[in-house]
Amino acid sequence: MWLRDEDDTLEEAAERFLRSQAVLVASAVLAVASMLLVPPSWDYIGYIDARTLCILFCFMAVVAGLKKCNVFKVLAQRILEGDRSVRTLCLLLVLLPFLCAMVITNDVALLTFVPFAILVLRLAGRGDLIIPVVVLQTIAAILGSMSIPFGNAQNLYISSHYDLGMGDFFSVMLPISAVGLAVVVLLTLRFGGERVSIGFDKTYILKHRKLLAVSLVLFALCVATVLRWVPYQATLVVTVAAILLVRPKTLLKVDYGLLLTMAFMFVFAGNMAQIDAVRQMFGDLMAWDPTVTAMALSQVTSNMPASVLLSEFTADWQGLLAGIGVGGFGTPIASMASIVSLRIYMREQRDGPGRYLGHYTAMNLLMLLVLAPLALVLS
Repeated sequence: MWLRDEDDTLEEAAERFLRSQAVLVASAVLAVASMLLVPPSWDYIGYIDARTLCILFCFMAVVAGLKKCNVFKVLAQRILEGDRSVRTLCLLLVLLPFLCAMVITNDVALLTFVPFAILVLRLAGRGDLIIPVVVLQTIAAILGSMSIPFGNAQNLYISSHYDLGMGDFFSVMLPISAVGLAVVVLLTLRFGGERVSIGFDKTYILKHRKLLAVSLVLFALCVATVLRWVPYQATLVVTVAAILLVRPKTLLKVDYGLLLTMAFMFVFAGNMAQIDAVRQMFGDLMAWDPTVTAMALSQVTSNMPASVLLSEFTADWQGLLAGIGVGGFGTPIASMASIVSLRIYMREQRDGPGRYLGHYTAMNLLMLLVLAPLALVLS
């Protein structure tokens, strides 16, 4: 969440807000601009996918609770501490965000594990590996989040919009994620085999046991809701009530900017679908090839807004799902997870973006070359 510092001038606060919430601001501008073309009406209510927004809110609240309990820091410390080869150490650093992104989203996984990776590599005396490892962590987190229906906002939206079962979803995304992970592992195994010993100055422990227990139960409830075993309205009420009873401040950690971004994109996409020329253009593109169209649009808008917009113009969920997933690779804005990693790297290393972006772009182009043909076949 964004908060204004006491020492900020109004101009500095506005500039910092625009930098930190660029996607939110852009989506708001698009929504307002579309309202000039399609005046507000009661039809707008039908644009909003309340189910997706409610489930996403519940997941974010649960993840905030788990983070408050130090779950992920304890996990990372216990796995990484000790004596092992540099190759094994780097592989663990890369696999952690891959696995955790399946349940906590890629941006949260990177916020948690990229700083850990930088710290661990410094302790190991291998600062030269920080850029390649952080880049591979980012790619791994994107792969992990796209392999599960609730791993990221766009998967959750597409699964809800097309009423997909788990089998439908996995039939498209598991092969793509598996091949992508194999590439990431091979790239990680090129690092050296010399042994290093890692020890941390601070020992993390699990905190707030009551919140931890409640968060684990609520997470299971959220998964059941994705599977449509529980109505999303009931899950929303139970989640909010339980967290308010145990630790109300946890709700302040929810990324309301992402929820607002999705709401604005629903309005924009709904309005665009009402305009004949736009409907014709995107309808033709999606009829030609939804996978290629989704991958291409993701490069300039990021894959979450692209999923909302393009879903208005096709019933081909396989093509859209595969294209949006693989479309997260490529440019630095194709997936907002890449911006998260870049910011952490620049803050921790006090370095410019040049070297990092060069390596990131090369690795992402490699992933596109490998995964795009597979996505086309599967879709």
